[in-house]
Amino acid sequence: MPMLAAFLALAGFAATPIPGPASAAASAAFLSIAEDVPLMPGLTEIPDTATVFDKPSGRIASTEARGVVSAASVRDFYAATLPQLGWKSVSPTSFRREAELLQLTLT
Repeated sequence: MPMLAAFLALAGFAATPIPGPASAAASAAFLSIAEDVPLMPGLTEIPDTATVFDKPSGRIASTEARGVVSAASVRDFYAATLPQLGWKSVSPTSFRREAELLQLTLT
């Protein structure tokens, strides 16, 4: 199985503050850019790829994760997991929650 890079971008207004990496729960891995968006098992967030633009009107945040997983397994994981966290599927790689949009780019 080839190495897959997944770019996860979050845009919109967030009611919760942007956490630091140490604030994630010990029992699960979460993205450094969003404390309530899980990191799929098998993916590792790449250090120094997290970018956050935060201003009163909203934020844009992105990060990159890589692993030896298939694109289908990434789509399946987030399609099964994100609705439990209040996200609604817009497409196989886009999810919306209130004023936020989460976009997965798989390469």
